[in-house]
Amino acid sequence: MEHNHNHDHSHTGSANKKTLTISLVIITIYMAVEVIGGLLTNSLSLLADAGHMLSDAISLFIALMAFTFSSKVADYGKTYGYKRFEILAAVINGVTLILISAYIIYEAIERFQKPPEILSGGMLIVAVIGLAVNILVAWIMMRGADVKENLNMRGAYLHVISDMLGSVGAIIAALLIMFFGWIWADALASMIVSVLVLRSGYLVTKSAIHVLMEGTPDNVNIENVTQKIVGTEEIISIHDLHIWTITSGLNAMTCHVVVNEKMTSEAREILLGKIEHDLLHLNIHHVTIQLETTEHRHDTSVLCNTKTSPTGAHHHH
Repeated sequence: MEHNHNHDHSHTGSANKKTLTISLVIITIYMAVEVIGGLLTNSLSLLADAGHMLSDAISLFIALMAFTFSSKVADYGKTYGYKRFEILAAVINGVTLILISAYIIYEAIERFQKPPEILSGGMLIVAVIGLAVNILVAWIMMRGADVKENLNMRGAYLHVISDMLGSVGAIIAALLIMFFGWIWADALASMIVSVLVLRSGYLVTKSAIHVLMEGTPDNVNIENVTQKIVGTEEIISIHDLHIWTITSGLNAMTCHVVVNEKMTSEAREILLGKIEHDLLHLNIHHVTIQLETTEHRHDTSVLCNTKTSPTGAHHHH
């Protein structure tokens, strides 16, 4: 038995795609401005911010591709369709952030030793416009996309927020160079910003890898799920329980449930419908339950303890 939220998914998906497209166009245009500005003024913090914006553009593009791919229908080769593409995109996104920030930290260390001349006036103008662009994009994303539940959108949104901090850093550095002549402020700002980017990259990558490892979703409590099922009348026990995330906002569960052998097929249907409805309130959208009698029981533990033999065949003890 299964339950799905297809309508909601397609609606938020199209809203997410529209938001991503607008954001991608704005950021790509401004990224070019920032690269030119960084090279002309010799500012590393502007180039760090442009590096950010590049990673923003990449992440937005990947997220856009992910929505396009993940909406492709399931086939015999891929029975869940391409929904997981979104999670792979989130991994690439996070790793890109980590690599860019590591490179900028390396560059900043070099600049501490040999500070170059920096045109602080031009740097300030470019950084202020950069901040305005980031605020605009973040606002567009907050209004038009699902940045809480959707891992991919959250990754793209985190890029933009950390980018905003990059612009703030560049503005402060430009002011310190203008008023105090502290050339090293540029390298320091780019370093601080890179550490923040590194952190968000790590968090996005960690969440995505948890999904790829079939980890229990963060918004699902296994104890509540088992209590809800076992607490249902007519159910004797539960075993072989698996809960995982297919893609953002779509959690799946399978388990074996032991019922009385005298139960009619009609009563079983009603029971499955009730469990399915109850689990929807516990953030589980796709449910597969195998009903068994006490005679067919493999194991008493709630979680599955399947052993894999060298040939790849599975055996229950």
